[in-house]
Amino acid sequence: MQGGSSGIGYGLKYQARCISDVKADTDHTSFITGTLSLREENEVHLIRLSSGGTELICEGLFSHPNEIWDLASCPFDQRIFSTVFSTGESYGAAIWQIPELYGQLNSPQLERIALLDAHVGKINCVLWWPSGRHDKLISIDDENLLLWSLDCSKKAAQVQSKESAGMLHYLSSGAWDPHDVNAVAATCESSVQFWDLRTMKKANSIERAHIRKANYDVKKKHMLVTAEDESGIHVWDLRKPKIPVKELPGHMHWTWAVTCNPEYDGLILSAGTDSTVNLWLAPTSASDESTSGSITESPTQQADPLLNSYSDYEDSVYGLAWSSREPWIFASLSYDGRVVVESIKPFLSRK
Repeated sequence: MQGGSSGIGYGLKYQARCISDVKADTDHTSFITGTLSLREENEVHLIRLSSGGTELICEGLFSHPNEIWDLASCPFDQRIFSTVFSTGESYGAAIWQIPELYGQLNSPQLERIALLDAHVGKINCVLWWPSGRHDKLISIDDENLLLWSLDCSKKAAQVQSKESAGMLHYLSSGAWDPHDVNAVAATCESSVQFWDLRTMKKANSIERAHIRKANYDVKKKHMLVTAEDESGIHVWDLRKPKIPVKELPGHMHWTWAVTCNPEYDGLILSAGTDSTVNLWLAPTSASDESTSGSITESPTQQADPLLNSYSDYEDSVYGLAWSSREPWIFASLSYDGRVVVESIKPFLSRK
């Protein structure tokens, strides 16, 4: 199904690649995003969906010293987030805190809680455990996976353990298993590696070329979805990692991002360099087909996993985030700095 956009837009001043749901804000549907300008001072925008769901409101606008390549909101404190940034010559990562009275200040400044400064090479991402309060962080660079101990009250982060992926592997991103605090998936050019944080050793892998991103299913254990440059999207049961349980066609060009819905089984969002966001329905077993009654399906839609294609973008879409508070809402971010918030309610049954 092809469709334009009926979504709500919000424009950033500069180019951007990353957006995150502010999961810890249980009172509002809100997102945080950051810009990627080489020459200008970059910005972090805290955006809230209005109570009527008709407009996006800027709750806070903060300067950030460098280009933001990765951004993630802390899942248990709505004022804390991480960024991976580039100075143009090197990469760094830091944990930031939004000032408490930011709405009443003329030019509020972000407070840097901790610098994740143990990396030598290019840092790719910082991971928070998605399922609750946890004092550990993970950062991934081209060659290494680092486990940090974070103490926000003392404004300190210390490396707890570090391990190399090996000379033959080039790490690009990762995902922390919401069902197992000791399990992390790291993507590289030829595989997904699964790490046990207790031993900092690789426990298993999926051999697959050009995986761009991986995302765990929050609702189901052992399920992982991967986005691959040219071969689309694959759904994996990690108990049987040799072949995927589902294959989806992905995008006309590279599939850049993929994320599972936090509430509705089988609903997957993907984004790509073809300037589209796709909404998929991909239940992973016969029992799922019968229990996914919350999804409106016709006989033709059962055969076609693509529920909708949102095509109202003029640039590559790199950022995707479901709302944890209202899981029928998602935000997307295209490289030209355009945020669009959409509702998938037309694809949910009206009970």
